This record gives sequence, C-alpha cells and structure tokens, in this order.
Amino acid sequence: MDPAGAWDSASPWVSLWTNRFYVYVGLACGISLWICFQMVVGRRDKSSQEKSVPKASRDLGTDGSIPLQRKEVSVSGVKIFYGSQTGTAKGFAASLAEAVTSLDLPVAVVDLKDYDPDDHLVEEVTSKNVCAFVVATYTDGRPPESAEWFCKWLEEAASDFRFGKTYLKGMRYAVFGLGNSAYASHFNKVGKNVDKWLWTLGAHRVVARGEGDCDVANSKHGSIEADFGAWKTKFLARLHTLEKGEKKPCDGSCRRGQCESSAEEEPFESTSEDESGAEDRPNPNPVVDVEDLGRIVSCAKREKREKEQQEKSGLLRSSGKNGPGERRAMITPALREALTRQGYQLIGSHSGVKLCRWTKSMLRGRGGCYKHTFYGIESHRCMETTPSLACANKCVFCWRCSVIAPVVLMRISFMTGDAERLFMCLLAIWMSSSEKYLFRHHTNPVGTEWRWKMDQPEVILKEAIENHQSMIKQFKGVPGVKEERFEEGMMVKHCALSLVGEPIMYPEINRFLTLLHECKISSFLVTNAQFPVEIRNLKPVTQLYVSVDASTKDSLKKIDRPLFKDFWQRFLDSLKALAAKQQRTVYRLTLVKAWNVDELQAYAELVSLGNPDFIEVKFKVGSEWWTWIDYDRFLELVREYEHSGGSATFGAQDYMARTPRWAVFGARERGFDPKDTRYQRKNKSKDISGC
Repeated sequence: MDPAGAWDSASPWVSLWTNRFYVYVGLACGISLWICFQMVVGRRDKSSQEKSVPKASRDLGTDGSIPLQRKEVSVSGVKIFYGSQTGTAKGFAASLAEAVTSLDLPVAVVDLKDYDPDDHLVEEVTSKNVCAFVVATYTDGRPPESAEWFCKWLEEAASDFRFGKTYLKGMRYAVFGLGNSAYASHFNKVGKNVDKWLWTLGAHRVVARGEGDCDVANSKHGSIEADFGAWKTKFLARLHTLEKGEKKPCDGSCRRGQCESSAEEEPFESTSEDESGAEDRPNPNPVVDVEDLGRIVSCAKREKREKEQQEKSGLLRSSGKNGPGERRAMITPALREALTRQGYQLIGSHSGVKLCRWTKSMLRGRGGCYKHTFYGIESHRCMETTPSLACANKCVFCWRCSVIAPVVLMRISFMTGDAERLFMCLLAIWMSSSEKYLFRHHTNPVGTEWRWKMDQPEVILKEAIENHQSMIKQFKGVPGVKEERFEEGMMVKHCALSLVGEPIMYPEINRFLTLLHECKISSFLVTNAQFPVEIRNLKPVTQLYVSVDASTKDSLKKIDRPLFKDFWQRFLDSLKALAAKQQRTVYRLTLVKAWNVDELQAYAELVSLGNPDFIEVKFKVGSEWWTWIDYDRFLELVREYEHSGGSATFGAQDYMARTPRWAVFGARERGFDPKDTRYQRKNKSKDISGC
C-alpha cells in the first residue's frame, strides 16, 4: 500500500482529533439545549395536569394519605350561634348545621343564652372557625331574651375605645337576621346591629348579611324559609371556597367592583333606612380617619346651628306660652337622645344614672374598682348617678362627651405622704405611658348658676334606685354572674355622685344627701372646685372629692375653660373650704401630658392649702393603714348629727377602718381582693385593663 494514500485517507480523522476540543464544546451545547427543551416541555405538561386534577388528589401520597407537612387547614370548623324567641332561629341553626356537616366540617350549635362573649369570643380570632349568627328581632327592635346579654356586650365593646377596631381582627363571620317588614322601623334591627358591631371590632364578613322576612308579601323569595334557603346556599358555597384555601371571593377575572361576591369584602353595608340616620349616630370607634374630619366638622356645625335654633325657640316658648316664672328643662330632646345612646338612664329634667363597668365586673367575681381596694366599697352595690348634668367648666379632656380626635387621659386618686415625691413619680409614670388622647367637644349644658326647672330630690333618688336596679336585673342568668352578688347588687349601698356634670350645683343637694343617708347609702361626691360657698354649706359626706386639674391660673384657664371670670379665686376658696371639712376629703388629680404636669411646686402648695386626707399620712396608725371606711359607723354618726341639729360633729378618723393586707402596697395580691378571680383577656394585642 502506498503510504501517501494511507495518510490521505486518514487525514479527516487526524483533523477531527486535532480539533477535538471544538467537538466537545459543540456536543456539550447540544446536550444542554436538549435538557432545557425537555424541562420546559415537562413544566407545561405538569401545569396542564394540575389544572385538570383536584388539589386533594395531587396531595395524596403513595399510600393514599395526605402528607402532614403539606396539609394546610383553612377552615377548622363552623360555629353556629342562634338567638331565638319562638324557635324559628333555632330551627334554622339546626338546618344550617346539617348542611355544613355534609361538607365534612366539624360544626357546633351554640345558644347565645349559654355563651359568654367576654370569655370566649376573642378565641375565634385564632381558631380558624367560621362563625354564623342566626338572630331574630323581637318586639320594638330588641333582641330575644336569650341574646340580650350577647348583644349588650357586643354593643358596649364596639363603642368602647379600650377594645379598638382590631379586637376581633382575624375572626370570620356571617349573619342571618329574622324579622318582619311589617314593622319597618325595626325590621331585622338585631341582625343589622350584630353585623355592624362585629365589623366595627375588626371581624371579617365572609358573606353578605341575609335578611329573612316573615311578611310573605314582602319577602324576597316568598317566605322566610326561602329567604334562609337562598342565604344558606351562598354561605355554603363561600364556605366551600374558603375550605379549598382560596382567599379571594372570586377568581380575579371579573372587573373590579363588578364581582357578585364583592359585597363580602366591603365595609359594613347599610340599607337606605340605615343611611338616612347615619349622620345622627355617634361613631362607635374613637379613632377618626383624617379623611372623615371634614364630614365630622360639618356635622358639628350643623348640630351647633340646630342647637342655637332650639335655644331660640325655647326662649320664645318661655316668653310666650310658658308663664313668666317657669323655667325650661335642662335636658333637650337632642341631648336626651345622645345620652340615651351612650347608656344613660335619664331621670326627670336634669338627672341621670348609669351602670359602671366595675359593677358588672364585681357581679361576676372579677374584682372591683380602685375604691374597693382603697376604701372598701362593694363595687357591685355602687350606684353611679348625678342630680345635675350641667357644669361650670368646659374641660378639654372631658370624657363624657362625643369623640373628635385621639387623646390621652389619666385620672388618678392618690394616697401618700410626700407630695413632691408623689408628683415626680407620677410624672415618670406618665412620661412612659401611651400618648393617645381623646379630645372631645361638649354637648352637656353649662352655666354659672341654676337656671332650669328643678325636680324634687325624693323623686330623683327613687327613680335613680329603680333605674339602677332595672339595669342590674339585666344580668340575671348571664354566664358568670354570682347569684349572691346579684342579690346584693339589688340593694344599693354606695352612691358615687360623679357621673357627669357638677352635682353640687343642684340647689337641693343637701336634702338629696340626707335622703341617701336615711336609706343607708354612703355618699361619694365629686366637685370641680368652682362653688366654694356650696362646699362650705355642704352637709357631711362620706367622702368629698375635689378635682384639681391644674396648679396655676393660666393652666387652669386653658384646661378647664371655666365660665366664671373669678375662676381662680373660686378655685382657691374651694380648696380652703375643703380644708375646713371634718369628714374625709380627697384630691382628684387629672394629669394631662404637656398641659398640667410641669409646675410641681405649685401643686405642692395647693396640697398644703386644701389639706386633703389622702395626701397626708394621717390614716396610718402605728404601722397599719386605716384607709377603709366603716360605713355603718358613718351612718350612725350622720343620724346623730341630724338629730342634734348639727351640733354633734364628727371627723374622718371617727369612721375609719383597718385596710386589709391584700390592699396595702407591696402585698402579693397587688391590691386585688383574693375573694375574686383575676381575669386576663386572651387578646394580648391591646391592653384594655385600665379604668
């Protein structure tokens, strides 16, 4: 063979071997492209399979079970709450429970009569349950007897700034109301209110409120059963969607605002009937958004114009129809409506009574207010009232009027011996506290003298006790209320004359105090230190408080905004009159940051001027505190004082009692009565334990 020919035939292979590096690179690129192509095709196939195969099938393991690490529970169960008077709502609740069971979800049916929202409602925030409320509207728009406590608690929580609009954030709910449209003004009022209150507290509505109508002619679906059936279908469909883990009420393909389920994500919806009175209702939430301020200011201006018109018309009536000596009532129709909405029980033309939240707390054995710890008051037997809704001040921090913007209020009663050290401690505590305030505008009447019609003290006291007992009766059968406390609560033992206004303005205040003591009711009276003559002429009071809101003339003018031109001299004279009192006296200091906590030396001088009992250490006998009150002994001393025509005087130390060890500073109980059970709310996001 010719060697040259052999070389020529082998030359392609030699060339390939020589350039083998480029061959390897080409092969590597080709393989990479093929792998990428296969990955893209595989993903497309997998995606198409996922769309056609249910999620439950995809999650199945090799043994047919669902791996625990991949299982995500969106709905753990359904709780159905009902409030029924005739049994219809109860039947609907049972029907809904049967339908939910078909979805293989745990379901519980709860009678609101046996449910304590104070203890358990907040648990629904983290339980992943869906709560359905089936509630009927009874006579005059009231809830059924079984749901009265639940609705009352929910209403108070929705209007209480301590709860806030995130208290039930995370809870999911739906509401179906039962009513009769023949009573148009009250149609489904309870269902609407429950829906509104839950939404106000931050709960999330999963389906629009359903409204059943007993009036066949006006029922949307021909009967109340059909109305419930239509709502139940929507609820079950939404429940099925939530169970699959879908957070949106639709698939997102519809136009914004056009989805049939969009109503479920909207804020509380209202009917035309609700909207017609929306401007007249107070905002249940104390925190006002900036964009709402314009509307609020407009409403305030309109209310002011209406008030001026009412006053003008009142003047015309008094100068025309009424006799020349007849005075007009203190409580105007607008004021009566506003105070009634806030829970006041109004008496006659100028008085009122309201149930304190500490009264409710002690009825359930959960402790009383600070006066129980300091002075031995039984909070569940204390009646909070006033014989005068009017006042001579327009304080910037007044907490008894309607809300305008966020503020911070701290009201403290003290018991110590070193005034300056006390104020320094308070200042340090105050500087570390929250900085939210509740500035409010005034709706209550003001004046420097009594210029209204006057009711007799016998009538005021009688109706005050009756109204207080009526409010106590509402707690009969409420979960957690102790039977013996309930029976004791029906017998008033203490009266706190500090509800609103200036009680000492009432011309018959001494007669009113005498009647209280004759009924064996102790008296705790608060005055704003603008009526020194009335303080000097005041008959013995179990304990007399004076509100000291500022320490200088300028700060008092800015904070209290008094009506008297000689307000500062009246203030000083009131403190001097307090010092002359032989019975127990207390300074009630209202400290507002950046308003009245800077001039500590001036405060100390005021303490020396008024010489109040609970700034000095005169109630420490030996090594023991004697801050409690012997109420029976006080009533005996008052009787002797009255029978002697005022000659049998007595002092504060004549009816003092030993302070129990649990109420003394440093005790293990921290001032909480061991007879009661301390209750801590389960919602840790916000502290609502303050007074």
